[in-house]
Amino acid sequence: MSEGERRATCHPSECVAPPTRQRNPRNMSSLATIPDTTQAVSSKPKRIPPKISQIVDWLVSGACKNQQAACERAKLDPSYVSRELRKVHVRVFAAQRARESIAAGTMRASARLVELLDAGSEHVSLDASKHMLAIAGIKPTQDAQVSVNIDIKAGYVIDLSDEPKPMRDVTPARSGHE
Repeated sequence: MSEGERRATCHPSECVAPPTRQRNPRNMSSLATIPDTTQAVSSKPKRIPPKISQIVDWLVSGACKNQQAACERAKLDPSYVSRELRKVHVRVFAAQRARESIAAGTMRASARLVELLDAGSEHVSLDASKHMLAIAGIKPTQDAQVSVNIDIKAGYVIDLSDEPKPMRDVTPARSGHE
């Protein structure tokens, strides 16, 4: 099999020019090589140490307010925990736990909001009602605003046009005062 035939039938990851051959920039086939994008994907997820998993749970649940407190509680070195929490598979795990926690909190928040609709305080009940309606997409229009500058005239008018015009006095005339 000749070199040209071998190149035509080979796998894209194997299609590279021999190292002894000079590449001619005018030859289209030698301008670029195709990188191997068919890397083997491991079917086994990376392992997360149990103490790191516990630290993630403490941080997500609020049992520990910060990473330092979680390190002290787990009796682990903060630099080790920091290195582990920066790993991609641990970040994915933490994001998954956070989403699960938010989903559980959403149900509780919804139940609490419904309870607040019938609260003893009218102010709290009104706020809960407004929030519930806003979630449902019912909102007051933005046009309903109070205009504060009713019937107020400027003391001076500044004209920024190119041609100067004679100055006009626009102040109302006062009777009885000279």
